[in-house]
Amino acid sequence: MKNFWVFFFCSFPIIFALLTQTSTAQLTPSETRLLFQVQKLLEYPQVLRGWTNWTSFCYLPSSPSLKIVCYNNRIIELTIVGNKSSPSHTPKLGSGNFVASQESLSKSFSIDSLFTVVTKLSNLRVLSLVSLGLWGPLPLKINRLRSLEVLNISSNFIYGEIPSSISSIKTLKSLVLADNMFNGSAPDLKGLALLAELNLGNNHLGPGFPSLGKSLVNIVLRNNSLRSQIPSNLINFDKLQQLDISVNYFVGPIPTFLFSLPSIQSLNLAGNQLSGAISLNITCNAKLKLVDLSRNLLIGKLPPCIGSKSVNRTVLYSFNCLSSGNSRYQRPYAFCHKEALAVKPPAKRKRKESGSKLGLILGIVGGVVGIAAVMGIFILIIVRKSDTTNEHDQFDKISLRSLPKQNIEPRRVPQPMRLASIGLPSYRVFSLEEIEDATNSFDASNLIGEASQGKVYKGRLSDGSVVHVKCMKLKQKHLAQSMIQGIEDSLSKLRHRHLVSVLGHCTVTYPDHSHTTTTVFVVLESMTKSLSEYVTDWRKKEMLKWPQRMAITIGLARGVQFLHTGVAPGIYGNKLKINNILLDESLSAKISSYSIPLPSKVGLESPLHGGVHLDSKENEEKEDIYQLGIILLEVITGRLMISASDLNDTKLQLERGLADSKLKDAVEQSIQGSYAYQSLKTAVEITLNCLGKDPNRRPSIEDVLWHLQYAMQVQEGWTSSGNLSSQM
Repeated sequence: MKNFWVFFFCSFPIIFALLTQTSTAQLTPSETRLLFQVQKLLEYPQVLRGWTNWTSFCYLPSSPSLKIVCYNNRIIELTIVGNKSSPSHTPKLGSGNFVASQESLSKSFSIDSLFTVVTKLSNLRVLSLVSLGLWGPLPLKINRLRSLEVLNISSNFIYGEIPSSISSIKTLKSLVLADNMFNGSAPDLKGLALLAELNLGNNHLGPGFPSLGKSLVNIVLRNNSLRSQIPSNLINFDKLQQLDISVNYFVGPIPTFLFSLPSIQSLNLAGNQLSGAISLNITCNAKLKLVDLSRNLLIGKLPPCIGSKSVNRTVLYSFNCLSSGNSRYQRPYAFCHKEALAVKPPAKRKRKESGSKLGLILGIVGGVVGIAAVMGIFILIIVRKSDTTNEHDQFDKISLRSLPKQNIEPRRVPQPMRLASIGLPSYRVFSLEEIEDATNSFDASNLIGEASQGKVYKGRLSDGSVVHVKCMKLKQKHLAQSMIQGIEDSLSKLRHRHLVSVLGHCTVTYPDHSHTTTTVFVVLESMTKSLSEYVTDWRKKEMLKWPQRMAITIGLARGVQFLHTGVAPGIYGNKLKINNILLDESLSAKISSYSIPLPSKVGLESPLHGGVHLDSKENEEKEDIYQLGIILLEVITGRLMISASDLNDTKLQLERGLADSKLKDAVEQSIQGSYAYQSLKTAVEITLNCLGKDPNRRPSIEDVLWHLQYAMQVQEGWTSSGNLSSQM
C-alpha cells in the first residue's frame, strides 16, 4: 500500500499535465462553428454528413476523403475530397456558359461565401477541396490565408482567371489547380520562393508561359492553350524533376538543355508543334527516366542518349517525321516541314534600313551559293554516271538509308525485336530420326494434346533438353522446293523473348496416292508454368504483386506486338487465352499456341492457312486485342473469365471503380498496398478499351504497350520517389 501512494504522488504531476493538455486541445468554438458553416455551404457532401454537435473534430480518424489536423486549438489542415465529377469527365464547357448541374453544386452555391468562411481559419497550412463540384471564379480573398503551404482545389468547375492575389501567399510550397476551367494568363508566380510543386493541367490557360520561380521541382501545365516557344530561362531550374507541358501549342525547336537539367527525371513534351532536329551531341542526365516527344513535328535522328543507346529510359517519339525507329509510326518529312512553316513563330522585326541591307547581302551570298550548288550537282551527276556499273548497289543502300522509310519493308523486324531472341540456342534443322528419338517414336504417353494446327508431343533431345514437338500435316499435289524454303524461313523467324520460340524443324514428304503429304515437325521450347495458375492459386498469387503483374502484361503485349509487326506477313488470329500464357523461371511471360504461318498456296488439314484477305486480317488483329484485354482483366482482378456474364460483371465493376476513383474493391486483394493508384488506373483504362464492343475503336497493340509501359513508369516513380509517392 505504501508503494501505491509513492507511485500516485510521483505520477500525479504527469497525469495532471496530460489531462490538462487533453482538455485544452479541443477546437475553439469559433472554428467549430466555421466547420459547420463549411458543411452547409458544401451542401452536406457524403463525407461530412456524420458531423454533429458532439463531434471532436481534432480527433476524427484521417482518411483519403477527410483529414483535419489541429495545433494549439486551431485547424492547420483541412482536406475534403468529394465524389463529384470534373470538366475532364464531362463535356467541355467554357467559363461563359457554365450552368450548374448534378455534377456540380447547386445554383444557390456561392464560392465567395465559401472562401469567406474558409479564410477565417487563419492558421491553415494545408487546404484541399477536391471533387466537390465547386463553381464560380476563385475569390481574390484567398490570399488571407497567409500561412498556407499547400493549396489543392483540383477537379472542380472553377473558372475565370487565376487571381493574382495568390502570388502574395509567400509560404506556398504546393499549388494544384488542375482539372478546372481557368482561362487567361497565369499570374506571376516568380516571387513564390518556396513553391516546389505547380499543377495547372487540364484548364484553358494561355497563351503565354507562366512566370515561375527557380525553386520548382514539379511543373505540370499539360492540356492547356499555351502558345509560345519553350522559355530559355528553364535552364536555371536546377531542382526541376518533372516537366509536363504536353497537349498544348508550343512551337519552335526543343531546347537541348532540357535533357541535361541537374535534377530532371521526367520530360513530357508530347502533343505540341515543336519542330526541327534535335542536336545529336546532346547529353542526358542519368536520372532522366521518361522522355515523351510524340505527336510533334520533329525531323532528323534521335540523339544517342534518347535513341538506341538509352538504357533504363522510356523514350516515346511516334508520329513525328524522324528517321529513327519504325517508319510506320512516323509521318512523311513533307508533312512536318509544311506544318512547321505554318506555325513558325514570327521573327522579331528589325529597322527597315538594316533589314534592307541584310536582305541585299543575303541575296548576293545566296546567289553565289546557288550557282556553286548547281555546278556541283552537275559534276556529281557526270561522275556518278561514269561509275554506275561498279557502284550501283552501294548507291542504292545509301539512298535508302537517307530517305524516309515509307514503303520500304513496312514489316521489317525492328532492332529491339531482333535482339529479343538473344539467349535462345541456334536455330537448326532436325532429322526425322532425331524427332523420333526425342518423342520415343511419337509414343502415346508423350502426347500432350491436339491444337488447331496439329498434335503436340513432349520430347527430350540428345542433350537432355525438354522440348515440345508440333506435327503439322500439309496436303497438295506438288510441294515446290521454293515452298519448303518459305516454310523454313517463316519458322526460323518465330524467336522472341516473349514467345514459346521455335528451336528448329524437320520436314518430311510422303507419297500418298494422287497427293503428296508433307509433315512439318516444329520443335518448340518447353514451359510448364501457366499464368492462370499464378493468378488463381492462393499460394502462387502472393508472388505476383502489382509490379510483377505489370511486367508480365508488358511482356505479353510485346509478344503480341512481335506477332503482329515483327514478322512478314504479320501473324493474327492467335487465340490468346490465359491458359496459353506460360512463365519461365524468372516469371517472364511467353505466348504459346500462337498461329504458325504457312504459305497460302498450301492446303491444310487444319482450318488455319495463310490466304487471308486484308479485312479478315484486320478483324483477327482486333480479335487478338480483345483476347489480350480479357487476359489483362484476369491478371488485374485475379479472376478467370469463365463466361460472358463473368466478363460483363467484372467490366462493370471496374468501370464503376474508375468513375468513383475506388478501384480497390475491384482488383485482386493480394496486390493491395503494392500499386500506385495512377498506375493501376492507367492499366484498367487500356484494358477496358481493349474490350470495347466496336472492333474499330479498340486500340492497336502499340497503344496497349505504350499505356502499360507508362503505367509501369508511374509505378517505378511511385516506388522510388517521395514526391510521386505523396501525389499518389
